[in-house]
Amino acid sequence: MPSPIFVKPQTLATMADLSEEISQAEQGERDIIQYTVKEGDTLASLAEKFKISLETILWANDLKKGSAVKAGQKLVVLPTSGVMHIINDKETISQIAKLYKADQDQIIAFNQLNANSALTVGDIIVVPEGKISAPTAAIAPVLARNVGNVLPDGFFILPTTGKITQTLHFFNAVDIANQCGTPVFAAAGGKIQIATNQWPFGNYVNIIHPNSVVTIYAHLSKILVLAGENVSQGQLIGYIGNTGQVVGVTGCHLHFDVRGTANPIAKYKYGSNLSFKK
Repeated sequence: MPSPIFVKPQTLATMADLSEEISQAEQGERDIIQYTVKEGDTLASLAEKFKISLETILWANDLKKGSAVKAGQKLVVLPTSGVMHIINDKETISQIAKLYKADQDQIIAFNQLNANSALTVGDIIVVPEGKISAPTAAIAPVLARNVGNVLPDGFFILPTTGKITQTLHFFNAVDIANQCGTPVFAAAGGKIQIATNQWPFGNYVNIIHPNSVVTIYAHLSKILVLAGENVSQGQLIGYIGNTGQVVGVTGCHLHFDVRGTANPIAKYKYGSNLSFKK
């Protein structure tokens, strides 16, 4: 079995399965994981295993009390009791703290921020001891990956061509495999927030669109755009590659993630071949 990927808050990583027994120390103090449920697991037993509250698991996975889990199901597990939050446009740490009735200083310390840190729309942070008393309009998009902006048909185009090798996985991503060097295009027009190389997703691009929806393109072999640059729909932004840690996927592929709305590629089944319409 490949080594699991542990995802630091503030990153937009591909997460690998984690099915073996691990300790909290091995998990790391700040890492978010994706756990594959085994026979005999219950939500209560997993909360005890990972030393977090039951509510933390429920909130991170959009589940209700009494929900049953089954072997093979994938769950997001936070490293501490609290809430996972996706940064919205023009949001501040103080606003996030107020939203979840949490301590601002704890949020800053846990996520290794500082009071003046710029927050990138679409990034993930952990809110230690955060509470969700009732899902509000502000919290709802965090609880369910498909909640958020409802976009018209044609808002997105395919970002590349190839074969679906992994269907919907953390957070709201689909993997498309093809030869290294296959062109990758902006699925919609917007502004480049990030264009860099960062472990574990290697060369990646983050685009914020006019409605504050964010798309992420990871494991690129080469990036052709710069942070701050405006791009149009269909503009070439890079090429498929295998940079970073590409656990669970053979060869070159694009990890295409969407924040703030449904992933348009999620409707395709495993093994589907994607191609541009003529």
